[in-house]
Order: sequence, then structure tokens, then C-alpha cells
Amino acid sequence: MNAVLSFDGDKVTESVKKALKQGQDPVKIVDELTKALTIVGKKFEDGEFFLMHLVAAADPVQKVIKEILEPEMLKKKEHRKSLGKVVLGTVAGDIHDIGKNIVAAMLFAAGFEVYDVGKDIPPDQFVAKTKEVSANLVGGSALLSTTLPVQREIVQGIVAAGLRDNTKLFFGGAPVTEEWVKEIGGDGYAENAIEAVNVAKKLLKVAD
Repeated sequence: MNAVLSFDGDKVTESVKKALKQGQDPVKIVDELTKALTIVGKKFEDGEFFLMHLVAAADPVQKVIKEILEPEMLKKKEHRKSLGKVVLGTVAGDIHDIGKNIVAAMLFAAGFEVYDVGKDIPPDQFVAKTKEVSANLVGGSALLSTTLPVQREIVQGIVAAGLRDNTKLFFGGAPVTEEWVKEIGGDGYAENAIEAVNVAKKLLKVAD
């Protein structure tokens, strides 16, 4: 949708509501939104767009999907084909969620079922949600170096709950490195939202 590419949040909401009133399929509307978001992501990857553009595009898309389109799809029991179930959140002690929100929107755009548990989330809540939805991928974001140990605790919690064999874990955030993820027993490291999608696909062996 042009509204996404013009970074106009109000216009995104208006366009979605108008499309629904005209009887358009909510699944098709989601597909159109995600195509636009994918274009923004590609431009970010190519250096044409910056983080602020990703935020400006992803935030309104995530909002209309969660608040307007998902309820409509549930009413009609329409679902897109899922590439996998992902539990995503910002770890305990950290309230930064812009990056996590962008990752959530981009993963949804790619075709994953995303269960965003929010920010400042302790390990046991990551584990509980993983168990509840039978997620096969868990992602934890840490923007503060002081919260890095919580990522290790998430891995330990998944192992202790007996979920490790069927669950891949990937992590990101400013202080996170590939070496750190290996050290704590994680499976993947994502430097940004675009990489998060690539890592998720790779971990779940999803073909492009």
C-alpha cells in the first residue's frame, strides 16, 4: 500500500478500514501491507532507507494488523499459511522495544505467527508462552548490557522445561554478538530486523 511507503500512519489505518468496508478479504489486505513492508525492508538493506524509515513503516502496520485485521481474520477463521510460531520479547530489566517491534512486524510480513510478549519480560514468561503456543522459535532482545544475562536465563529456562529439542533460540540487541549467543547456548544472532527474518528462516529450514 502506498500509505505504508509514504510513512503515513493515519493513512494506513484509513486505507485498511476503507478496504474492509468495501468487502476486501483481510488476508489479502495483510498480504498487501506486508508486501509494502518488505519493500521498505529491502530499501533498508540496500542502504536507501534508514532505521527511522523502518520504524515509521513497521509501527502503523503492526498496529492495524493487531487491532483491526487479526480480529477480522479470526471472525472469518482465515489464516495465512504459517512458516512457524515465534515467541518474541524484550528481556527483563529492559524497556526498549522499537527494535523488537520492527522484528515482530518483519517476521509477520515474512509469514511467521508472532507472539509478542512485550518488554521487560522475565525468562519464565518466555518459557510459559513457548509452552502455551507450542512455539518452535524464541527470540529475546536486550538493548542494555546489564540485561544480557537474562538471555542466558531464557536458554536455561527452555532447557529446564524440556522444550529445547523442539525450540530454536535467537537473540539480538545492541550489546549482543554472535559469540555471546554461542556462549549462552543459543542458535542464532540477528543484527537487525532483516537479518532476524533470514535467521528465523534458516533455523526453521524455511525455503525462500
